[in-house]
Amino acid sequence: MSWSRVLIVRRATRLQELIARFNTKAQARFYIESAGGDFDDYDAEDTAYRRALDEVERAVREMTKTQVIDRGLLPNYLFADDELVVTVGQDGLVANTAKYALARPIVGVNPEPSRYDGVLLPFEARSAATGVRAVLEGTAQIREVSMAAARLQDGQKLLAFNDFFIGARTHISARYRIALGSREEVQSSSGVLVSTGAGSTGWMSSVFNMAKGVAAFGGGRMPPSKPLAWDARELRWVVREPFVSRATGATMVAGRLRERDHLELESQMPVQGVIFSDGVEQDFLSFNSGAIASVGLADVSAQLVVPGQS
Repeated sequence: MSWSRVLIVRRATRLQELIARFNTKAQARFYIESAGGDFDDYDAEDTAYRRALDEVERAVREMTKTQVIDRGLLPNYLFADDELVVTVGQDGLVANTAKYALARPIVGVNPEPSRYDGVLLPFEARSAATGVRAVLEGTAQIREVSMAAARLQDGQKLLAFNDFFIGARTHISARYRIALGSREEVQSSSGVLVSTGAGSTGWMSSVFNMAKGVAAFGGGRMPPSKPLAWDARELRWVVREPFVSRATGATMVAGRLRERDHLELESQMPVQGVIFSDGVEQDFLSFNSGAIASVGLADVSAQLVVPGQS
C-alpha cells in the first residue's frame, strides 16, 4: 500500500476546555484556584502539549501532505484511501481514533512522557517522524489489535477498540433479552460490557476485581482474570449487577465470544437505551425498544505502528 497523506489527530487540553467554558484564561484560573486547585499544572500541561503538537506537525509536513483535525470531527471525517494517521494525546485518543481509521496505520505520540504512561503511545514528539517515515517507506512494524463490532438490524454499526457498554444512558436499570447460541434470557441489570483484548486490563478487569472481592467476602474463591493478548480473536462479556426477579434471570452473566460467535441483545427499554464504545458516550447507537444488536469480533483490526528493533 502506498501512503501519501498524513492525518494528525489532536484533542483539546484540560486548559482549552476550561477556557471554552469560562471564556478567558484569567477566568479559568480564578475558577480553579478558588476551588483550591493548582492552575499551574493545567497551564504546564497545555504548554507541553502545544509544543509537542507543533514539533510533530513540522516534522511530518517536511515529508508529505498533512492535515490536522480535532478528535471530535472523526465521526464525520472522510479518510482518503492513502492516508495514515498520527495521534498526539493520551492513550484514549488512539482507541477513539482506531474505530474510524479502520485498518490504516496509526502512529501514537505521547506528548508528555513524564505525565502519561502511554501504553498505546510508543513514540515521542521527537521520534514521531521515524514512525511516519517507516510507514511511507513500507518498513514499519505493525502491532495488530482486534476490535469488536456492534450491529443493529437496521444496518447501523459501531466499532470498539477497548469495550462496548450496552445498557441505559442513566443509572436506571437496563431491560433487554440476551441470547448466545441456543441460550437466552430476559435480564434487568446495570448493563452489559463486552471487552477486546486491549480492553481486558481496563473496565473489564475492574468488574472481575469487584466479583473477586464479593466472592472473598462470602468466603468463596474466584481465580483472577488473565488479560487477553491484544490480537486475540476473542472477546469477553459480562453482565453488570444482574437482578433476579419473577420476570428476569441471571444465569447468563459472563462468557467469551470467539471468531464466529455473536452475542444478541434485544432492547426492552422504551427510552435511554444506548450502545457506546471506549467510554465515549457522545458516539453511540440508540438502543431502545425493538432494537436488536449483534456483537462480535470486527472484521478489521487496528494497525498500531511500533518502533523497529535497533
